Amino acid sequence: MGGHDAGQHQFTGIAKYFNAWTIVGRRNCVLATYASLLAIGLLIKFKPKKQAAVTAK
Repeated sequence: MGGHDAGQHQFTGIAKYFNAWTIVGRRNCVLATYASLLAIGLLIKFKPKKQAAVTAK
């Protein structure tokens, strides 16, 4: 059939953990995406607010 055979590929380096050939590699890509979106959201939420300038009357 026309499927991919993931058993014949030997991944090294970062491709061992983040690849589109194996279920574990796909899961790691999804988890990394969710973690980066969560980190960006937390940075935006907890960013210090700018204080209004004090003007002399």
